Amino acid sequence: MLDIKLIRENPGKVKKACQDRQVKVDIGKLLRIDREKRKIQAELEKIFARKNRASKEIVGLKNRKKIIVEMKKIDKKGDKLKKELKKKEEDLEGLIYQIPNIPLDEVPVGKSEKDNVVWREVGEKPSFNRLGFKPKDYLEIAEKHDLIDIKRAAKVSGSRFGYLKNEAALLEFALINLVFSELTKEGFIPVIPPVLIKPETMRAMGYIDTEADKKERYFFEKDKLFLVGTAEQSIGPMHQAEIFSEKDLPKRYLAFSTCFREEAGSYGKDTKGILRVHQFDKIEMFSYCLPENSDREFKFLTERQEKLMKLLKIPYRVVKLCSGDLARPAAITVDLESWLPGQNNYRETHSASNCTDFQARRLNIRYRDKDGKLNFVHTLNGTAFAIGRTIIAIIENYQQKDGSVKIPEVLQKYLGFETIK
Repeated sequence: MLDIKLIRENPGKVKKACQDRQVKVDIGKLLRIDREKRKIQAELEKIFARKNRASKEIVGLKNRKKIIVEMKKIDKKGDKLKKELKKKEEDLEGLIYQIPNIPLDEVPVGKSEKDNVVWREVGEKPSFNRLGFKPKDYLEIAEKHDLIDIKRAAKVSGSRFGYLKNEAALLEFALINLVFSELTKEGFIPVIPPVLIKPETMRAMGYIDTEADKKERYFFEKDKLFLVGTAEQSIGPMHQAEIFSEKDLPKRYLAFSTCFREEAGSYGKDTKGILRVHQFDKIEMFSYCLPENSDREFKFLTERQEKLMKLLKIPYRVVKLCSGDLARPAAITVDLESWLPGQNNYRETHSASNCTDFQARRLNIRYRDKDGKLNFVHTLNGTAFAIGRTIIAIIENYQQKDGSVKIPEVLQKYLGFETIK
């Protein structure tokens, strides 16, 4: 959430940010409630001061009746004001929680993903025409080699599920080994987190503020637990209500988890195969850092993403998300989209976001600076590999004329074979 002081001092900036993000919030009403809340707090402070004076005056007095009667009246008024204050605080929090993070200056203004900006393209696309054949869709290749079974998954679990089998299953573990081997050398702490989290935790991370957000989540009513849609949602709250030492930042985690999304509103999109599914595995980078270093940390995470893609030698492009396409906690997001020749298109495989202090305020995660002052940390996240989509990219980019699939050289040491055939 945003700092209330920022909203008070920069209401125009906050209004514009909401407009750019296609979010309607009554900032005027919010500020009015904030003023009313502060007025009640001032009245309560006067009451507490009067009670303290009365407590001192009553000592040693023989006739205390008058003061006791006055204190009862004060207590009654104080109780009424406390109820009013609680209501104002709830109303204020409800409005503040409707406000998404403020986009950074470099974020392009736009209404939807159509307004996202392609920053640059990296890598040479494979020339299948030169090799004498037309590239096939990954699913056709995968079904031929018994790598992905969506028919039996549908029988067992319904649509938008799949079995990864044979070399594809081994390929998943090879990708996991590659990421953990590369990134633990750079100071990332490996972790396998819970995939079920409390509602207050999911809310603090900023992912159930709207009804549209809630429709993306799986929720167990009986147990009051959400399934995570990304490891970020359970890694971020690890240090809830904790205080870092400045010297311990940045603190970086590398988390593997299965992720779950309802994909509400996406029916009719990529319903066949494993591109858009309810369950998938992902490796996520997460960082807590000093506010003054968050731009540099964001660059560090995106560089790690590009390094991994270059190791796989898969062509990709870098896309800046516009204001209207940002997730609510993010102040800036950059996607990597891998080239899929079988579909003749780029598709998102990575995403990285700087959430500034938006999540840290809700989670009360702070650090103590050299002067002993407490400040909120900044939180950042970035995909290392979305396993299923990365396997799709490998199958389509490394397919051969005879129908076989070469294994990227960097993964061969983890597998013991060089070709799927």
